Amino acid sequence: MSCKSDVFKKAIDTVRLLSADGVAKAKSGHPGMPMGCADYAFTLWSEFMRFRPEDPTWLGRDRFVLSAGHGSMMIYSLLHLFGFGLTIDDLKSFRQWGSLCPGHPEYGHTKGIDATTGPLASGLASAIGMAIGMKQFQAAIGGCDRLFNQKVYVISGDGCIMEGTSHEACSLAGHLKLDNLILFYDDNDISIEGCTDIAMTEDVGVRFAAYGWNVINIDGHCVKQIRAAIEMARVTKGKPTIIIGKTIIGKGAPNMAGSEETHGAPLPEAELKAAKVALGFNPEESFVVPADVRALVDQKLAAKAACAAEWDSKFAAFKAGMEADKVALMDALLTKAVPANILEQLLKAVPEKAVATRVSGGEIMNAAAKLVPSMTGGSADLNPSTKTYLKGLGDFTADNRAGRNIHFGVRELGMGLIANGLALAGYAIPFSSTFMVFSDYMKPALRLAAIQQLHEVFVFTHDSIFVGEDGPTHQPIEQLAMFRSIPGLTTIRPAESNEVAHAWAAALQADGPVVLCLTRQNLKNLPADVVANRMSVAKGAYVVSCEEGFEVILIATGSEVNAALGATEILRAKGKKVRVVSMPSWELFEKQSAEYKEKVLPKSCCKRVSIEASSTFGWAKYVGFNGLTIGIDHFGASAPAEKLAEEYGFTPECIAKRIADYLG
Repeated sequence: MSCKSDVFKKAIDTVRLLSADGVAKAKSGHPGMPMGCADYAFTLWSEFMRFRPEDPTWLGRDRFVLSAGHGSMMIYSLLHLFGFGLTIDDLKSFRQWGSLCPGHPEYGHTKGIDATTGPLASGLASAIGMAIGMKQFQAAIGGCDRLFNQKVYVISGDGCIMEGTSHEACSLAGHLKLDNLILFYDDNDISIEGCTDIAMTEDVGVRFAAYGWNVINIDGHCVKQIRAAIEMARVTKGKPTIIIGKTIIGKGAPNMAGSEETHGAPLPEAELKAAKVALGFNPEESFVVPADVRALVDQKLAAKAACAAEWDSKFAAFKAGMEADKVALMDALLTKAVPANILEQLLKAVPEKAVATRVSGGEIMNAAAKLVPSMTGGSADLNPSTKTYLKGLGDFTADNRAGRNIHFGVRELGMGLIANGLALAGYAIPFSSTFMVFSDYMKPALRLAAIQQLHEVFVFTHDSIFVGEDGPTHQPIEQLAMFRSIPGLTTIRPAESNEVAHAWAAALQADGPVVLCLTRQNLKNLPADVVANRMSVAKGAYVVSCEEGFEVILIATGSEVNAALGATEILRAKGKKVRVVSMPSWELFEKQSAEYKEKVLPKSCCKRVSIEASSTFGWAKYVGFNGLTIGIDHFGASAPAEKLAEEYGFTPECIAKRIADYLG
């Protein structure tokens, strides 16, 4: 073996041992996967991946997603070696308070992390969104394959492959022929409970071939085979590639390699020392990077810097030759630009007649898409129902990468996580859509969008029991409470079409993920004076109508605002003085000043009523323990919407009676 190859092997073993040392010092973590994947990971990072450590968001870079996020010490070891700013002391603080090396990779927390991963296969699905976004960007600006040939590299383990997420997302990736996606499957036959054959015996290669993927099988510890597989994957056209690498979990640990005992616990001290001896390292030293390994990595970094400079030069020449409108489009995509007067523009698209907010939402988002080039997305096979198709903007397909409509198919979970990846790619404000009750399938995507503070919009229609005849399986009850319980997620439930325009404007200008909840049933617009003078969805709540000396405040959302106004007329006829507040967003309201909150919901009025055709959970925060919550704390039934309103007490008459009884 040559001296050069000796150093390369030592570098791979350095990754193994840095990872094992980090887990050992933390007394917590997963050493087996990093030790087993080190051959592939170091070969990829040193010889193939394009990146610029001093500029982690460099436009010309490849992306790397560790979908098997429990193996995070491996990526931290690589980030340290390749100059992304992680120090040895950072590696020593793995999994500790305030560390740059948390238990699972966190986007926005550690430089060089392209996606927050943890829930298995979520990273793989988001990587597919990145691949779509990169294809869209290239097609939009007319970039050539010699310049925009970046790849998305993913490492997944058996857990990712078992999770249903991988089926939904990888099926779509094959259909779309995303040849900029390269997945390494760490096929070590081990999961937490033991050998994977206790629960999984499928032929993964055949499965992915059926999806339309290019399948390569290799020895995951043979650098020669790894290099050949990556080279083949990089030049494959018309198919994403899965490299199935047979590996040994805990590779290098002389007595425990291949055992599930290396998966989720530190190596015993004696075993870690034995591994260091077996790999030619001093057993009494930890967190060691040999000088010749440093020198090798420095050589690799110098080559990468030269490659990046060459790319920058080519990109500058490309940009200089672009037409002005293409340059403007590229800048708009990279900055996700939204016009300052977006609300004014969207209000022009509001229908005058009474329509469902899903219908006005469709018209308004189409107007928005013409103003915001970065808007892209689709539904889970529900465009005719959710009204989320962008007219005239084409479909993203294997033959048309410029299309801005993405047909996700009946794949809610995959859709949400792919949309997260679109946001992470850096060129899009993505949207995804389905019926609100099916947001249950999307909870992982919603949560990860909130954790990463991704700017994207989740459009959920058919937002209450007034879905009607489809019955309780399709009628959301607890979903609003679920949305509101997720930190960092903004939920907006507009009362009518003007509020929808306000909601879309707020969503497009948000600094994190936004959920829009829209109706199936028609809703009449609020009076013109309310729209012109008082409507303020961006503040979360505002006064719709009010009488001097009001004795009760009605707080309603969505379709129930109209019902509250109807009930108010009945109450006023009985001599009651009422204030009506539309509260489309709890989260936006909570961001307002104490003075504004007091102006809308003055403490002096302790008689308060919430009205929402959903679970009453959480409304005590605004109405108090002595307030009245009008909602539905049970599942619905199959019947026309009008009948459900009567039976469940959401007609103006029913609401007025309950309030009158409450007031006494």
